[in-house]
Amino acid sequence: MATENLTSERDRIIDALTGEWAAIRELTSTFDEIDWGAQTPCPGWSSRDIIAHIIGTESMLAGEQAPASSGDAPSFVRNEIGALNQAWIEHFRGVDTAELVDQFETITRSRAETLRAMADEDFHAESWTPEGKGTYAKFMRIRIFDRWMHEQDLRDAILAQGGMDSPAAAIAIEEMVGKLGYIVGKRASAPDGSTLTLRLTGAAGRTVSVAVEGRARLIDAPPAEPTVTLTMPAGVFARLYGGRVAPADVSDDIQIDGDGELAQRVLSELAVTM
Repeated sequence: MATENLTSERDRIIDALTGEWAAIRELTSTFDEIDWGAQTPCPGWSSRDIIAHIIGTESMLAGEQAPASSGDAPSFVRNEIGALNQAWIEHFRGVDTAELVDQFETITRSRAETLRAMADEDFHAESWTPEGKGTYAKFMRIRIFDRWMHEQDLRDAILAQGGMDSPAAAIAIEEMVGKLGYIVGKRASAPDGSTLTLRLTGAAGRTVSVAVEGRARLIDAPPAEPTVTLTMPAGVFARLYGGRVAPADVSDDIQIDGDGELAQRVLSELAVTM
């Protein structure tokens, strides 16, 4: 990739991530104590806990050691990363809201300064990511997805729609639809020769298609007659992908055209994260 393209992509990612931190802070600036204590779609996590989780992750990326767990993990903690996240949340349980907000602002400001000071070659260098080997740029794209999903969690907790027309939303949707071939081919076992078109509506909407030809892959243009077409708001797709809702919970928001059995298999396998 040419130097100017590396810089452009670096700036796009950093601007989206820092913009997402700002969006979360703007949203929570309206919260009262009821809002801070509201249950989010993440099991066991209140709005406060979402902010504590973000502080914890950014603190670790800044080089801070994670706190030790205070005891047995709750039943919703299923793996090592979940246990690490929960340790940070427990760590901040006794912190009052004003201090929690101050720590959020401090760590995100520090992380923004660090990211903007990185040279292109460092930002795009090989790196561990939650999805395996990749680049630091890819790692930050995943962080954008995570932060944007948590903005939506906060919005769901207080029934406040929004956040669908931001640069972070665009990158988060890109990350999700990038897994569509894996979902359709591997998880849903779509037969060879089948095609699927996904039409996402709303501000973050787009249309993407998958063809199964030995293996499933994204294709450049929708086929004339897909095996199945799924149409839904981008926000509904995100919540299905994030495991926040089940297909039955949002069936009224999903239009299925074509092979209904394949559609249901794909929908049942959309939950990639939680």
